[in-house]
Amino acid sequence: MNSSKQLKMTVYTSLFVAFIAIGAFIAIPIGPVPIVLQNMFVLLAAIILGPVWAVACVAIYLLIGLAGLPVFAGGTSGIGKLFGPTGGYLLGYLPAVFVTAGISKALGKRMSADMIAMVTGSLIVYGAGVFWLKIATAMTLEKAVAVGMFPFLIGDVLKIIAAAFIAKSLRPVIKL
Repeated sequence: MNSSKQLKMTVYTSLFVAFIAIGAFIAIPIGPVPIVLQNMFVLLAAIILGPVWAVACVAIYLLIGLAGLPVFAGGTSGIGKLFGPTGGYLLGYLPAVFVTAGISKALGKRMSADMIAMVTGSLIVYGAGVFWLKIATAMTLEKAVAVGMFPFLIGDVLKIIAAAFIAKSLRPVIKL
C-alpha cells in the first residue's frame, strides 16, 4: 500500500473511531443494555473500511475506552465496562466487523450484500453480548435474550438500512 493510500485509510479509520464514540453518547437507557447508535457506526466502518482497517478501528475505540476516555455508552469508560453487562457487546464488535467486512467484500459491496453482511455482524454482536449479559447478571438465557436482544431488533433493522444507504452514498465519494 502506498503512503498516500495509507494516510487516507488512517484518516478514515480515525473518523470512524470518532463516529463510534459519538454514537455511544447517543444512548437511551432501557435496562442493563442501552439503545445506542455506536453499533450502526461499527457496522458501517466494516463495510466501508474493509476487514483489516475496520478491526483496527474497533480495537482503537476499545483501547481508548479502556484507557479512560469516556467513549462507551453514556460517556463511560474503563475496564469495568468489559466485565459489566455490556462487555460482551463491546468485545463482540471485533469479530463482527471482521466478518461483516469480509462478507461485504466477498459479495461485491452492493446494498443487498451490505445488508446481509450487517445482519450477520449484528448476530455476532448479539451472540457475544447476550451470552456475556447472562453471565455478568446471572440471568437465565431467556431473560438475557428478552432484555439484551429483543428490544433492539427493530431499531437495528432501521440502523442497518440507514447504514446501507450511507455506504451507497459514501463509496463514490471516498473511492476506497
